[in-house]
Amino acid sequence: MRYAETIKSLGAPVLAIAIALAFGALLIEVAGFSSVEAYSEMWTGIFGSMRNFSEVLLKATPLILIGAGLAISFRSGVWNIGAEGQFYAGGMVAAVVALQMEGVNAWISIPVILIAASLAGAFWGGIAGFLRARYGASEIVTTIMLNYVAIILTSYLVTGPLMEAQGLFPQSDRFPQETQLPRILSGTRLNIGIYIAIIAAIVSWYIISQSRRGFSMRAVGASPDAARYAGINVNKNIIYSISYSGALAGLAASIELIGVTKRLFQTISPGYGFEGIAVALLANNNPLGAIFSGALFGALRSGAEIMQIGAGVPSVLIFIIQGLVIISVITLGTIRAYRKLRPED
Repeated sequence: MRYAETIKSLGAPVLAIAIALAFGALLIEVAGFSSVEAYSEMWTGIFGSMRNFSEVLLKATPLILIGAGLAISFRSGVWNIGAEGQFYAGGMVAAVVALQMEGVNAWISIPVILIAASLAGAFWGGIAGFLRARYGASEIVTTIMLNYVAIILTSYLVTGPLMEAQGLFPQSDRFPQETQLPRILSGTRLNIGIYIAIIAAIVSWYIISQSRRGFSMRAVGASPDAARYAGINVNKNIIYSISYSGALAGLAASIELIGVTKRLFQTISPGYGFEGIAVALLANNNPLGAIFSGALFGALRSGAEIMQIGAGVPSVLIFIIQGLVIISVITLGTIRAYRKLRPED
């Protein structure tokens, strides 16, 4: 039954995507461009070559991880808006550890970096979880504040202690070769991070849907008071869920750094943490769905670059389309909820 519900839950996101693309085409036409040409260029940017498609998967990797983690948090009733900061926290630790791994075997250095970054993200998320559990502080406020702290700390590191030896740019030295993720397609930047992301999403789905811990988290998300009355430790599950989502955000950062950028920069994220919220919502807070919604947003991000070059359409319109997708999902969800609550005639 749960498998059938999972498949059925994908119907609304698919319809939302169709609606968003239709309105997006209208906006493109109103802006004075050809929607047919724009979408044709976008299609080419996504599927035009293996290299293009590999870039889609590359951009989808952090979104899948962050979206799957946020889906866990949201299902638990914890509104983690701090995946961006948790991403930066993981990135900082990944960089510090990677720079110390020169000469260490890759089979040791890479797992150590991934684990360290995950723990850093979990810790950063756990701060907000503890503040809510202990003092009732809104995790929305605390996670947003922690985003700024992590971003500022990253800027400090790359302009101070971790600044490259030449001292020319606000970035770290290049990571040792032993720390870099192996690529899976020659001639592309695609690395094994995509495999890690898919496995993490599947594990996340199992945890929230099939495990005892997942049942407790879903119960807390549905009704904290009822869960507490049933003997479930609400505070523990709040901290666990936001720490778990933070761990996946930190993992995403480590994959981005040792798999793509090979350095720590001031702006290691183009907004992955915030975009991950959209990924989770589009997936209806289903970690398995995050694989597909993450791929979709990765495709939109990758296709937007080609669309801007080929058709001259401003890439900002893609972000409008992303917003339309989310609005459509929320609208369809509201309509569905209203129908369930409406008394039968």
